[in-house]
Amino acid sequence: MSPNNPNNKITVITSHLNADFDAIASMLAAQKLYPGAVVVFPGSKEKTLRNFYIQSMVYLFNIVDINEIDFNKIKKMILVDTCRPSRIGKFAGILQQADLEIHTYDHHPFRLNDIQGIKNIREQTGATVTILTDIIRKQKIDISPDEATVMCLGIYEDTGSFTFPSTTEKDLQAAAFLVSKGAEINIISNLIAREISPEQLSVLNSMIQAATHYRINSFDIMITIVALDNYLPDFAFLVHKMMRMENLNVIFAIALMDNKIYIIGRSGIPEVDTGAILSNFGGGGHTFAAAASFKGATLAQTEQKLLSLLRQEIKSPHIATSLMSAPPITISARASCRDANEKLTRYNVNALLVTKKSMDQENLLGYITRQVIEKAIFHKLDQVPVGEYMTTEISRVEPDAGLSEIQAKIIDDKQRLLPVVKQNKIIGVITRTNLLETLIQHTRFPDNNRPDPYREPLNARTRMVHNFMKERINSHIYETLITLGRVATQSGFKIYLIGGFVRDLFLYRSNEDIDIVIEGDGIAFAKKYAKLTGARLHYHKKFGTAIIIADKGLKIDVASARLEYYKYPAALPTVEMSSLKLDLFRRDFTINTLAIQLNPNNFGFLFDFFGAQKDIKDKAIRVLHNLSFVEDPTRAYRAIRFEQRFGFFIGKLTAGLIKNAKKMDIFNKLQGRRLFTELRLILKEENPIPALLRLDDFHLLEVIHPAFKMNDQLVILLNSVKKVLAWHDLLFLNKSFLKWAVYFMILIQKFDKKESENLCSRLQMEATYKKIFIPARFSAERCLFWLQQNQQAKNSLLFNRLNNFEAEQIIYMMAITKSQEVKKNISFYYTRLSHITISITGKDIMKTGLKPGPAYRITLQAVLDAKLNGLIKNRADELAFMKDYVKGL
Repeated sequence: MSPNNPNNKITVITSHLNADFDAIASMLAAQKLYPGAVVVFPGSKEKTLRNFYIQSMVYLFNIVDINEIDFNKIKKMILVDTCRPSRIGKFAGILQQADLEIHTYDHHPFRLNDIQGIKNIREQTGATVTILTDIIRKQKIDISPDEATVMCLGIYEDTGSFTFPSTTEKDLQAAAFLVSKGAEINIISNLIAREISPEQLSVLNSMIQAATHYRINSFDIMITIVALDNYLPDFAFLVHKMMRMENLNVIFAIALMDNKIYIIGRSGIPEVDTGAILSNFGGGGHTFAAAASFKGATLAQTEQKLLSLLRQEIKSPHIATSLMSAPPITISARASCRDANEKLTRYNVNALLVTKKSMDQENLLGYITRQVIEKAIFHKLDQVPVGEYMTTEISRVEPDAGLSEIQAKIIDDKQRLLPVVKQNKIIGVITRTNLLETLIQHTRFPDNNRPDPYREPLNARTRMVHNFMKERINSHIYETLITLGRVATQSGFKIYLIGGFVRDLFLYRSNEDIDIVIEGDGIAFAKKYAKLTGARLHYHKKFGTAIIIADKGLKIDVASARLEYYKYPAALPTVEMSSLKLDLFRRDFTINTLAIQLNPNNFGFLFDFFGAQKDIKDKAIRVLHNLSFVEDPTRAYRAIRFEQRFGFFIGKLTAGLIKNAKKMDIFNKLQGRRLFTELRLILKEENPIPALLRLDDFHLLEVIHPAFKMNDQLVILLNSVKKVLAWHDLLFLNKSFLKWAVYFMILIQKFDKKESENLCSRLQMEATYKKIFIPARFSAERCLFWLQQNQQAKNSLLFNRLNNFEAEQIIYMMAITKSQEVKKNISFYYTRLSHITISITGKDIMKTGLKPGPAYRITLQAVLDAKLNGLIKNRADELAFMKDYVKGL
């Protein structure tokens, strides 16, 4: 359709000046909803279509140059990604036309003087194209992979690849839909993670050099100003880059380009609404990202107006000095846990700041809680210095810190008390009680959408993950979970899915080991479930646990919600009935404390009491309390196993607690069987070598045996095992064997028989394992010596030497030999010779008239040897050879 055809009224799709990827994507999406409409950029499309990829996708758009448009013929205007008259260029001049039909689609908050059409669709999403994509999906409009890619690109850019605070569930759902339509994530990734050009780098350096820090009503604000000769299309990208590099909460960048002023605002806190502030410059956006452009002002004038608006718009929150208790109650790091307990009782407080005196000033080291002190005294550690068990990861605030900063550090960081520090001097402390009293007085937060963690059930971070579960869990397990919830409700119990299954659900890892906890009698529940479904059941009355073997062999571990306490360090736990929160508190690490309710009325409700989601996102392994490794030292081995399996890191405090437990010889009190179990689990990992190196870093290998030390030679041998196991996997033999045992044999390779026996006894190994690690290993080593001396041996000799060994010994020999020829011979046996058999039997020999006896075994062996050596090939050859052999006896 020609836009200048006098007989045609036209429909125009447009957006804001200097259109970004979201605007471009939204115009393309709108084109799918309004077939026959023309896409018109309000400014210079050359600046907008600056990217090579977008240029190559121009064929998707029905684009018409704005200079070819007869504005009098515009019957309908579709406006996307903006409703601000000041941002649509020449199109602002036709807004008052009586016969103009306007439709708007926007994700920015409503502002005064926004354009209002006969159809206005506005939602608080991370990108406008998300809104349009949802309509396309519901109307079942077909889109091509190229269209899906451009639209998905808009979502990724405007949500910062789903990291911006403005990102919503709908953005993720829209992106998922577009991927299902063929959106190319690799292309999007390359465009979003674009490299910085030399010109951009120069501008970024200028921005950093020109940056000025302002403290406005308790908030840190950064303003930077640059003047450029030409328009820089990626200026907003550089502002975002600077915000990340400098770890800023709020930044405003002012630039003079082509005699025009541009302001980009970015905010990471709801108290600073960049959209509201920049609307005063004729710009637009939302709380976390906004922009404005205009003429007729200098950089200095713009900065002064911006500062004035910031002081006017940003409301002063409560400051730390008005909330804190003073003077602070502290204790020396050298003081004993008994002293700390007396001080907690004397002042009736639940936590103490731990300090170290230096030059007449108390330096803050950390804090310690009543809970930790009581556990230490219970374990008869009352004379141990407080500094050994204090929490060292402690946040602090300045006297003028605002309520949002205080709330974030106490609640998000799970910190019981928050020291207020002025010029390195502790002047007061803010407790959870102080914060709670303030929040009760002020029921509305600056951000109305922010949940109050003190009003959530049981103080847990909660959200519904029902749809996520349905997408991620296979149908058989999903139906089983529904049935579990239904049976629990019929029995009057609350039921929760917990542990590694939930953790791995959020890590997008497969896990079919189901752990559930019952608030009530877990065994009674398990019995009822087994009776109703016909499942098999085993239970342990002492611990209130049961194992259900359900349909298709699915294993379900059932536990009664319980609280564990330890009668002495490294003991097995004593169990008492408890609630869900207390049950989860006994877990080893925060990442394992997520729980999902399965009762029908709350199916899919996620509980996060201890910040597990944050630690999963941060990839951190953290314990729940400071005496965790005293109570159960094996947790240190699990921490390292999880760290290496998931690519996480052990938190600073947790690492310090492991070292402290080692220093106090806590690990030496462990039962050998428990140590062996943890080591075996580590050796079962896909690649146990990094975990072994980490164990050595923490001096935990030597706990198992003083001779266990990681060195270059040992690492080479362990890697050799890894390579041989990979070779074995590629054979697809479907042969089950103990891979971990091969790694263990490498660890004890230098041990003689007596040392090996002592270690097996120390680790309380079963007889089956002892056989592998002592007689079978030494036999393999003797065989390997023979193989090295007889590298040209006949196949029959090779077969007879190796045929009595299991896969563990075969792989062990291949891993430790330095001879490629020997390795080749073992491989030849394992892949070829071990599969050779003969078809004749004793019955065939009997037909020759030979009397039964030892000669039968000797004859059959001779036939097999001949076949191994290639002298005979089939049954006829076997019979002929056998008859000749029998004649010679």
